[in-house]
Amino acid sequence: MFLSFYGEPLFALLYTGFFERTVAEYCDLLGILMASTTDEAKFNVEEAKVLVTETIENNLGGVVYNPTKIKSLTNGVVEKIVTQLTRLNKPFKYIVTCLIMQKSGAGLNSASSCYWDDSSDGVCNVRWDNKTLYCMVSVYGLAI
Repeated sequence: MFLSFYGEPLFALLYTGFFERTVAEYCDLLGILMASTTDEAKFNVEEAKVLVTETIENNLGGVVYNPTKIKSLTNGVVEKIVTQLTRLNKPFKYIVTCLIMQKSGAGLNSASSCYWDDSSDGVCNVRWDNKTLYCMVSVYGLAI
């Protein structure tokens, strides 16, 4: 005979509905928890777009293209975006790429491919420019 933690026969607890109530209560609690996290379960592209655009404008707004400064500018933009994204305390890992190039009439093609969960992961692409440069930032949000 199998005994429960309460020392009663297991079939007696099943018969009284103890486990049924416990499982139902657990499912209700799990449903409440899932409903409260549903909003955070999907990468918010619009929120990321606003954050990225503001960061670019604050860091590159009055900058004139100078090839000797581009490395530090690019690193600075990426680091600030990652810092601001992590401050949101969302359950995501982030990948941020930044490309800064001089406005010279040259063309640029870029592509990326991802295998991910469409219900939670996402990408935000921002293209920004001023009189002397282009800046393209991609932020990938991958649910943890």
